[in-house]
Parts: sequence; C-alpha cells; structure tokens
Amino acid sequence: MRRLLLSSIIVIVGFTFIGRLSYLQLIRFAPNQILEDPAIKAVYDYPERGYIYDRNGKLLVGNQPAYDVMVIPRETKALDTLEFCSLLGISQERFDFQIEKARRYSPRLPSVLVPQLSKEDYAGLQEKMRKYPGFYIQKRSLRDYKTNSGANVLGYISEVNETDLRANPYYRAGELKGRTGIEKQYEEILRGRKGVKYIQKDRFNRDIGPYKDGKLDTLPKLGKELHITIDKDLQEYGERLMHGKRGGIVAIEPSTGEILALISGPTYDPALLVGRERSRNYSKLHYDSIARPTWDRSILAEPSPGSPFKTLNALVALQEGVIDPDTRFTCYNGFYVGNHKKGCHCGGGVRDMNSGIYKSCNAYFAGTFRKIYGKYETTDEGMDAWEAHMKSFGLGDYLGVDLPTGRPGRIPSKEFYDKWYGDNRWASSTIISNSIGQGEVALTPIQLANMTAAIANRGFYYTPHVIKEIGNNIEINAEFTERKYTTIEPKHFEPVIEGMANVYNVGTARWLKIPDIDIAGKTGTVENFTKIDGKRVQLTDHSLFSAFAPIKKPKIAIAVYIENGYYGSRYAGHIASLMIEKYIKGAITRTDLEKKMLEKTLEHEYAKPLSGEPFKINEYGW
Repeated sequence: MRRLLLSSIIVIVGFTFIGRLSYLQLIRFAPNQILEDPAIKAVYDYPERGYIYDRNGKLLVGNQPAYDVMVIPRETKALDTLEFCSLLGISQERFDFQIEKARRYSPRLPSVLVPQLSKEDYAGLQEKMRKYPGFYIQKRSLRDYKTNSGANVLGYISEVNETDLRANPYYRAGELKGRTGIEKQYEEILRGRKGVKYIQKDRFNRDIGPYKDGKLDTLPKLGKELHITIDKDLQEYGERLMHGKRGGIVAIEPSTGEILALISGPTYDPALLVGRERSRNYSKLHYDSIARPTWDRSILAEPSPGSPFKTLNALVALQEGVIDPDTRFTCYNGFYVGNHKKGCHCGGGVRDMNSGIYKSCNAYFAGTFRKIYGKYETTDEGMDAWEAHMKSFGLGDYLGVDLPTGRPGRIPSKEFYDKWYGDNRWASSTIISNSIGQGEVALTPIQLANMTAAIANRGFYYTPHVIKEIGNNIEINAEFTERKYTTIEPKHFEPVIEGMANVYNVGTARWLKIPDIDIAGKTGTVENFTKIDGKRVQLTDHSLFSAFAPIKKPKIAIAVYIENGYYGSRYAGHIASLMIEKYIKGAITRTDLEKKMLEKTLEHEYAKPLSGEPFKINEYGW
C-alpha cells in the first residue's frame, strides 16, 4: 500500500512538472509574461514616426537618426567609470543617478543611460562599447523640422516618465511619445508599432538564438504620415509679423473649418526641443513667466472680444425681431446707464445698423442690447434667449478642435449673475458692457475666428480642425465634416455683413483696404487692466480685429489679438490685412505696410515695470 501511494505521488508530481513545462514552452505566448523570464531577452526595433506635411504637401516634420546608450543593470561588470563617463560626456554623478534609476525600473530590462547621441558621437563610441558589458547602443529616430514655425501646433516628443509607464504598458523606459500639439493628439498614429525579437539565453547569460525560432518576433510598422490643414507659408509669415508682439492669430477656411494658421506670439523654434539640449531649452522656455512662449495664446488666451462681438448682438436682435436694419438710436457721444454716462468714439449722431457697425457706435449696440431683454417679461428669460444664441456660435464652451488643449471662453448665464448680484437683483442695464464685447464676455482667438467664419457662411460653421488626411486616405473624424447651424436665420446676415464691408469702405478700417479684394471686418479695442500694489490699474488697450474675404465665396476668416496693441485697426488690423493678402494673392503689394509690421515691436509696452499678477475677471465678474 505504501509502495502504491509513493508511486502515485511520484507520478502526480511528474505530470505536474510536465504540464507546467508544456504550458511554459508551448502555450504561454504573452509578451509581458515572456519578459518576466530571465532567460529571455527582448530586443526592440523602433520604426520612424510618421512624417507631417502641410495642406499643400510641403514637409513640416521628418526624422533624423539618433542613438541612445542603453544599460541592463544586472549584466554590467566592474568598469573604469571615469573613462566611460568621459567617453559619454557626462559626469560621474549623472552616471550614478542613471544607473540607480535603471536598477529601480528593472535590473533585467534595458533603460536609457544617455539619450540621443548625434551621429558624430555615435561614430566615436561604437567601437569602444565592447569593453563595457551590459551597455549597448540602440538606434532610434528624432524629429527633424523643415520649418522654424508652428511649434504650438506641431508639438514635441520626449522620453516617457514613470506616470506614462504605469498608464500604458506599450511603453518601455527610454521610449519617446508626443507631449503637445499634433504629436500628442495623434500619437498612436504617428508612432507606428515597434518590432521585437526575443532572444534565448543560456545559464551563463549568453545569447544562444531566437526564442521559439522567432515565431513570436514581430516586425516594426512605420508611423502613418499626416497631412494637416496648416498652410506652411502663411504660418511662417504670420509668425514673422508677430515678432516682438504678444498675442494670437487664427485663420480658418470657412467652407471646411480647416485651420490655415494657428499662431501664438512669442513662440520658439521647434528644433530647440530636439536632442540632448531639449531639457535645458525647455526649462528656459517654460520658466519664462514674462513672455510665456510655451503658452499658446491662440487657443488659451481669453480676452474680452471687444467690438467684433457687436455683430453678434446685431444678429440676435434681428432674429428676435426687436430691430430691423433701419432701426435708429441716437448717440450723445456715449449713452447713459442711470445718471452715469459711458463714452463712445463714433462722433455722435443718429445711427442705423449699417453706420452703427462701421462707426462702431457703443450707443447703438447698448440700445440694441436693451431691446433684446425688453422683449421678455423677466430678465432671466431674456438672458436665456441671449445665451442660447451666443452659444450656437460655439462660444462659451470648448469648440472640439483636435488639439489636446484649449479654453472655453465665457458666455455668462443668469446663474452667473445671480451668484454675484443675487436673484432678481440685476437687469440688462447692469450687464450693458456685454453689448459692446466687454464686461464678463471672454473669447479665445480661435473662437473669435470661428465666429467670423460662421458669419462668412451666413449661419453655420464646421468644428475647426488641423487634420486633413491620415496616410493616403481622408480618415478624419465625421465631427469635422458636419455643419453646425447657429440659431440665426440666413437672411439676417446680409445687413450685418454689409456693415462689416463698410468698416473697410468708409469706417474704422478704411485705410486698410486691399486692392482687388473685398473684405468684411470689424475692429476691436479692449480695455486692459492689471493689479499693481493691490490697486486696479488700466494699461494700454489690447488690439483685436476679425475679418473674412472675399465677401462672396469666402476663402479665409481671421482673428488677430495683440496684447497692449492700442486700438483695433493699428496692429491687429494691419496684421489681418497682410495675412489676408498673403493667403489670397500669394504676395504682398503694400510693401511699406509689411515692412512696418515686420519691424515694429511692442517691447516698450511689455517692458513697463509692473508688480503683482495680471488682472483677471473672476467668477463673479470682478
């Protein structure tokens, strides 16, 4: 009996071992499990990231070879670290830190010791690496920029961190991923798929050949190329115009919603964030808290829109039936709210809609705004109607643009004002500044450009986007090809557009006309406040301008925002007219104006001594 029991135990244990070995050798194929086996080494083959082209097929971003010095901590042996550090061009302290970091990540898996060697450094090092067991050189590709513009759109790539590694098992220590812009938004498309070879090792830790004869190995798959909507020449030109200025320029093709230019000033050369100097350069850019070159003003700045917003109040009033194009208001060089007079620079007189727009009369739009609210029994009802119209233009919320950052702007609601003033404690006269695009209204430059595109289209827009084609196919999200209609009927746009055309013909931008191009636009001058030593102080106004051209079959809608740029037609208006001419004609005829805008800066404004944080409207409208 004992003999039978012993034999049974031996048989059971034997079958258990056989079953386990069979599972390990024949069934278990999961890569993550394979990597847990110390007798198997994974060697990765990294593909090139996808190329990025502009709307006309011009290359924006390609690739260049780079080389990482890798380390597998458990395979290293005693070495002359001073000699090795000298070869690598790093300090002893840096070497020790990287080795310890690699050991914490995994003693068995490779980690980057020194990233992104140049071809010259690689050539001098490769022959000497055989002296240092546990270290080897791995080839990868870095971005190679064919433009010095568009850093805010294109984005950059950098080494994955511990958070990335925990969040996504695809990545390994030392690999690169998109951090901002298109590189981040379309990371999975651009990165492709890395290949891997599994190498079997013997008990002496020597390579003895492919694991399972290479059946589990995979080939790398190249990243897909992207064609984006940006016009390379227009983007570069706009960034030149923004030299020495802070603000944003956004140009959109109204018929498609494609973003032609997305410019933030000041900016930086995207090539600065490539190679071994990337971290140092990024720190310098990121911690520049004055100019803030890494902060994309085109989609993050939220200034008051100023007078361009008057066109929307005109459209809402027409749709609500409280005025018609012939409705008149008298301007007394301003208008009164109770006994308090608010100024106007139109010169005074009787204004209809056309002259109200092209002379930018504050009194006309204050009267219009009151009529919108006066139609309803309660202010709350009037506010709900006004808010719904404004939001139908994509305001007060994220537009859904295919970039990984952005701001919603602000279209205030009744809840907003109830929180500040109290329920039934406010009226249209309390918030009258919204009639002229001041007060609590805030728009990002891209929202202002999109609003202008909706006017150009006579009542609809497409979600602005930067993707045009993926690979050889047009595979963009259907969200970007669906029309979004405003609450305004098409018939109401013509009188407003006529007024915007007269801004160029006889109004506030009459000296900005472009030969042979009909333009509809609107100037904007926005009050600018800050806090100095705890006091609210008014600084030089911001300059805004929005326009589209040609008036019939528009090709471009544009918004320009210049911080401390004086009145609307001064800097923003000049820049907008040059951008429009550059895009439509391909060349500039007004070379004197171009020279002036390229050379003139606002550094003298930005150099004025200030203390404290920039003044911002808080949630209560302060």
